[in-house]
Amino acid sequence: MYRIFIVEDDAAIASTLARQIQMWGYEVRCAEHFQDILSEFQSFDPQLVLLDLMLPFYNGYHWCSEIRKISRVPILFLSSASDNMNIVMAMNMGGDDFIAKPFDLNVLTAKIQAILRRTYDFAKAQEALGCRGAVLNTADASLTYQGQRLELTKNDYRILQTILERKGKVVSRDLLMQRLWETDCFVDENTLTVNVTRLRKKLESVGLHDFIVTRKGMGYLISEEL
Repeated sequence: MYRIFIVEDDAAIASTLARQIQMWGYEVRCAEHFQDILSEFQSFDPQLVLLDLMLPFYNGYHWCSEIRKISRVPILFLSSASDNMNIVMAMNMGGDDFIAKPFDLNVLTAKIQAILRRTYDFAKAQEALGCRGAVLNTADASLTYQGQRLELTKNDYRILQTILERKGKVVSRDLLMQRLWETDCFVDENTLTVNVTRLRKKLESVGLHDFIVTRKGMGYLISEEL
């Protein structure tokens, strides 16, 4: 369950936001002590901050700057001051998005979900699809290793994705062929062998030797252990 911290001094708006966000299953806390937002932030340890721009004691820019000294948590600014200068300043101070008041609650919810998905779901996928310092980039179907970027074909990517998703386990040739079939390209036993051989040569070109191991009569394996 994601934790969302609402920093909004208008009690009516804060409570409305809290009810809306809680309906989607998120844990919510509204700021209470506007002279010390940072302490409340650290106590709650949220995964997202909704931060009003105009606040008592110190404005949202100040608290965004303070939070950025200790955390990279995404910050979504809320403000009726939605001129371009404020939007640019909010982004430059470390904000991740800006929504103008008055706003549609459904639009706000969609923005919250998008930010959480980009920040956390993608990071998890990236972590899951990596091994021995090599990372399979889902965004552009490439592989990075020690600062080198390796372009992958459609089949290269699908083979690595399938084996890395089952890292540490033997992946059968049948499963690989099924996954390659999903690319609308039929692959027989011999063609799969050719594809894996070519992929191994590409991996070796960036220093990844024996990255894909053959288990005779079983399939292929990628493991943290050399």
